Amino acid sequence: MAEDLTTADFFRDSRLTDDPYRFYAALRDKCPVTREDHYGVTMVTGWQEAVDVYNDADSFSSCISVTGPFPGFPVPLEGDDVTQTIIEHRDEIPFSDQLPTLDPPTHTNHRALLMRLITPKRLKENEDAMWQIADDVLDDFMAPGEGDFIAGFAAPFTLRVIADLLGVPEGDRPELLERLAKGTHGGGLGDADKALTKTPLEYLYDIFAEYVEDRRREPRDDVLTGLATATFPDGTMPEVGDVVRVATNVFSAGQETTVRLLSTAMKVMGDQPEIQQRLRDDRSLLGNFIEECLRIESPVKGDFRLSRVPTTIGDQSIGAGKTLMVINGAANRDPRRFEDPDTFDPDRKNARQHLAFGRGIHSCPGAPLARAETRVGLERLLDRTTELRISEKHHGPAGARNYQYIPTYILRGLTQLHIEFDSK
Repeated sequence: MAEDLTTADFFRDSRLTDDPYRFYAALRDKCPVTREDHYGVTMVTGWQEAVDVYNDADSFSSCISVTGPFPGFPVPLEGDDVTQTIIEHRDEIPFSDQLPTLDPPTHTNHRALLMRLITPKRLKENEDAMWQIADDVLDDFMAPGEGDFIAGFAAPFTLRVIADLLGVPEGDRPELLERLAKGTHGGGLGDADKALTKTPLEYLYDIFAEYVEDRRREPRDDVLTGLATATFPDGTMPEVGDVVRVATNVFSAGQETTVRLLSTAMKVMGDQPEIQQRLRDDRSLLGNFIEECLRIESPVKGDFRLSRVPTTIGDQSIGAGKTLMVINGAANRDPRRFEDPDTFDPDRKNARQHLAFGRGIHSCPGAPLARAETRVGLERLLDRTTELRISEKHHGPAGARNYQYIPTYILRGLTQLHIEFDSK
């Protein structure tokens, strides 16, 4: 008798790390909105149903967007409207100060602050700098003729791009990037002797707090001054902590997901050389190729929501106080929206309808940055090589590859991607 995949524990079963897609399909075939048995999470696997949840911030709170059922809401959620309970206890939830977990009106103000930092002008300046950054990183990465694409190019490239976007001073960048790459850090820049070890997020908080306070005392003609003096829509000046949280969210969240997108793109080009050759012959195809990479392997598997009031998604009734997981990776392969959804099709006409960047008020504000980084990185790689290949020594032969994926139910991406290449 065939195994009933819908009974698997999505949050704990390591078998679903390498290939969650059969599980997604089994859940969706059962019902695009269905409750899993292990933690009582309502799994949303259909494209239209996912869009409906993302677009309904009135019925669904984002307070558990990152944490989901772990550790759960700090108090019982009782009654037909738990909005006030959420307001009173949301600060007790981990990561409650991060932009993805905020609800209006706080989210509205903080996102507006972010958009004052990531302006079209600043994004254009940042993209102009990306070409040189890509070449600088490639100079080191390409010297041996092979290497781990993630550690050698994708990670340092995206870190340097975001450091440039946020205006981190040139003199501070090497130490900052070195410490972030190591994952543990001392007190602050220039303070390496401190024994206190901080998480990367805490480290970034400290660094950007120093920058914001310094630029408020002594404004300069630089990006950090713009960040420090940006105001909320009503003209009020944010607390230093508010600005810092927005800046660090851009730095940490944007870097991690773009690394996964770049590695998916490289994996496809290495595993499907005919697609790589088409991109070499016609760079105008890169835009839709990137969208299909986002669809086929969404870097963020999904987001959680907490229902405030009783509502209906699809034809399923959802009570108040229920945890939902909107699974982007499943919605992006919904055959009701995408024809032959498990096949990578660089010419797919509706590839951009994917939900890799979410929808609604929490749609990823860094999407233009991620797309630009990926396009520039791939263009320079194609410019400087005649062929890119997956390393058979590390990943096995074509048709029988061995890839390792991040062991988490939130992110989807490779831990390593060893490639070989012929330089021009």
